[in-house]
Amino acid sequence: MALSTVMAGVLMASAACGSPASSERSVTPAAEGALPRTASVNARLADANVSGVDTRLTDAKPAGAKPAGVDARLAGSKAAGSGSSGAGTAVERCRTGALAARVGAVDAGAGQRYAPLVITNRSARACWVYGFVGLIMIDRNGDALRTRTRRESVQPHRVTLRPGAGAHARIHWTEVRSGRETSCPAAARLMIIPPDEVAHLEIPFTAAVCDDGRLDITPMAPGTRL
Repeated sequence: MALSTVMAGVLMASAACGSPASSERSVTPAAEGALPRTASVNARLADANVSGVDTRLTDAKPAGAKPAGVDARLAGSKAAGSGSSGAGTAVERCRTGALAARVGAVDAGAGQRYAPLVITNRSARACWVYGFVGLIMIDRNGDALRTRTRRESVQPHRVTLRPGAGAHARIHWTEVRSGRETSCPAAARLMIIPPDEVAHLEIPFTAAVCDDGRLDITPMAPGTRL
C-alpha cells in the first residue's frame, strides 16, 4: 500500500510538470500541499524494502518526455507538410479586395470597339474567378449612366489566378448612334463588380457608348489579351 501511494504521488507530480498551464502553480515552493521532498520519498521507499525502486526512479524520463522515435516522426511530419503558404489549403474564390482591374488596349473598327477588361490577383494567395462581371458606367460628374450589360453566349469556365496573374473578359460597344439617338453619353469611369461579389472596383473608362448604353461582355477567361 505504501508503494502504491508513493508511485501515485510521483505520477501526479509528473503530470503536473507536463502541463504548461499548471506547471508554475504546481511547483511553486511556497504553495500549500507541495509534494514531499526527494529525501522523504526515498526514505519511504526504503522502509518498504522494495529492491530496484530507486533505480527505476533514477532512470525515469522527465515529465512530458516523448517515447523514442516520436521526435523523429514529428520532424518528418513537419518536413513533409512544409512548402508554399498555399499548400494543403483549398483555393477560394477571388474577393474584390484581392483584385485590381483595368481596361486594355481598345481595338477600333467601323464604329465598333473591343477591349479586354483585365482582372489581376494582387494578393499573396491563389484564388479563382468564374462567370461574368457586373458593369456600371459613370460620367465625369460622378453620375451613373444607363448601362445595359449583355452577356454573350459563351460557356464560362473557372480560371485560377496565381498571385500577380490576370484573367480577362472581352467588352464590346458601339459608337454608332442607333434609332432616335442624337448623341451617345460619354463615360469617364467604369464600376466593375467581380463575379459573385458585392463590393466593386472603379477604373478610368473614356468612351461614348451608343445603343442606349449597351456593353457586351464575355465570361472571364485566362490571360490578359483578347
